[in-house]
Amino acid sequence: MDFLLDYGLFLAKIATVVIAIAAILIIVKGLKDHHGSSKGELEVTDLTEQYKHTVSQLESHLFDKPLLKARDKAEKKAEKEKNKARQTEVKKAAKEGDLSHSREPRLFVLDFHGSLDAREVTALREEVTAILAVAMEGDEVLLRLETGGGMVHGYGLASSQLDRLKSAGVKLTISVDKVAASGGYMMACVADKIISAPFAIVGSIGVIAQLPNFNKLLKKNDIEFEQITAGEFKRTLTMFGENTDKAREKFQTEIEETHGLFKDFIAAHRPELDLETVATGEHWFGKQALDLGLVDEIGTSDDFISLACKDREVLQVRYVQRKKLAEKLAGATGEAADNLLMKWVSRGQRPFM
Repeated sequence: MDFLLDYGLFLAKIATVVIAIAAILIIVKGLKDHHGSSKGELEVTDLTEQYKHTVSQLESHLFDKPLLKARDKAEKKAEKEKNKARQTEVKKAAKEGDLSHSREPRLFVLDFHGSLDAREVTALREEVTAILAVAMEGDEVLLRLETGGGMVHGYGLASSQLDRLKSAGVKLTISVDKVAASGGYMMACVADKIISAPFAIVGSIGVIAQLPNFNKLLKKNDIEFEQITAGEFKRTLTMFGENTDKAREKFQTEIEETHGLFKDFIAAHRPELDLETVATGEHWFGKQALDLGLVDEIGTSDDFISLACKDREVLQVRYVQRKKLAEKLAGATGEAADNLLMKWVSRGQRPFM
């Protein structure tokens, strides 16, 4: 009897701790929603300068100083003559009011490491807007993409942001070093060129939705569940109610329709693809994807950037939101709460790609 009493007290303590943690999460989540995010700003990093510095460091250990000094002198002389000619060209363009030749073309590098709900699109839209505001003829964008996909509407918006670059005539290259599957490939197919590492995961052109159903467990414990809706299909499959064949059929129809829209989107951007072969929900490694036409070239983002650094300026553009301490705390715990809720609720109501 004493054992049962002690065990009951132990369980009560655990329950108290769990409730306390849940309360803290709710309070912190409320702080996050109440305060909102502080205004962000762009961070621009000169990758060309970084590349040259790295090469210079290594060369200093490989070659004699007199040789390096002579080469640097020759390079400075050539750079001086190039700048002089460039200044003349810029002055002429300024007099004519033509800003399109006021600077040399640049490569802008963006990063998108996508989460389940594609929340990174908030930063992406700011980065794209900034680039479009200054883009000139000859400028290009490289997006280093890494995501396994997620919620349809989130990745649909992310794809639309990339489409803004294409509509403005800015060449877009997307590099997949690890994975661009499902919603990730939806983003990738917008590009003028897709580069994939040999063993990167590409494809998974399909749609999925899944959820547990606890209805039998509730019935077994004499627990009733009530759900009131207006509209025949306001809810189809549920976690706690008794699902019907009609609801399953409707939900399956919605999944098929979403898959159809997904395939139509890819066909519009990569019309040469054999969708019957690649839109089965399967994924492939980079070299296989090249044979199927899912990607255009085998390589890595490092190869692309290193080559670009040799003859033009490469700038990494990143939008960063500045957050207060309370917001950082809210962000960490609130994100955990969001992810938990999304896994148990959203998966049953919205398809994922």
